[in-house]
Amino acid sequence: MSDQNRLGVFKTYKLYVGGKFPRSESGRVYEVTDSKGQWLANAPQSSRKDARDAVVAARKAFGGWSGATAYNRGQVLYRVAEMLEGRKEQFVREVAASEGLSKSKAAAAVDAAIDRWVWYAGWTDKIGQIAGGANPVAGPYLNLSTPEPTGVVAVLAPQKSSFLGLVSVIAPVIATGNTAVVVASADAPLPALSLGEVLATSDVPGGVVNILSGATAEIAAPLAAHQDVNAIDLTGADAALAKELEIAAADNLKRVLRPQLVGADGASDSEDWPASPGTHRLTAFLETKTVWHPTGALGAAGSSY
Repeated sequence: MSDQNRLGVFKTYKLYVGGKFPRSESGRVYEVTDSKGQWLANAPQSSRKDARDAVVAARKAFGGWSGATAYNRGQVLYRVAEMLEGRKEQFVREVAASEGLSKSKAAAAVDAAIDRWVWYAGWTDKIGQIAGGANPVAGPYLNLSTPEPTGVVAVLAPQKSSFLGLVSVIAPVIATGNTAVVVASADAPLPALSLGEVLATSDVPGGVVNILSGATAEIAAPLAAHQDVNAIDLTGADAALAKELEIAAADNLKRVLRPQLVGADGASDSEDWPASPGTHRLTAFLETKTVWHPTGALGAAGSSY
């Protein structure tokens, strides 16, 4: 049968929550178009109920993920990079359509995103060495500080950088043992929803990453006010929305990572995503646990430990 006579199979994009692929409980979808306004797909329009379900899934997964060894988390993240490499052509197509890029520029963005994921995978068992350590103490005791994950983190993905920016905000959150509820770019959600398919077929436990699509403000509001969300990354919010969410987040003292906003319109996505990310996103959602331990004399010589 020739391609001209073949009936095309349209892809149905779904949310990724708790390791499964539900439709929005509201039954709503919205049209996703490319940079020229041409229809690409229908994406699920998440509701407040979807956001709450995602938080439940993230909390359920937190104990096992945060309790895994840092080395094991690094292996799991590297496996995701392997899966992304195998589906690179798909992501190149989606990024090119979503961001209006040429195929070569989209391929460069996807390559950078995969490299970024590998980079964060390598940090899982090293971040403790720069974010913790032994502290100088004047007294007969020692003092050790170690980083621990904050908990469930709501992440508003960048609105314009649909894949490189997305990976840059998700990977550091889970690399350090947190679990995430991700709100994809409202206008370009397809790479994020496809990432959910990759996560489901890799070794990432269900619930560690949960991906929602739809109107950013509608989904972010219940997440910012949710009492079981411990932190929120406001990267994908404009200035007005970020201020509202910060106020809501203060109710249970969430950690807040503020967006870098420039321009009179307060537009987001001002970060230089291809640049070296540094470690500030790794440490943004870590708590520091400090343990004190007494030292004592050993033997008649008075040696101590």
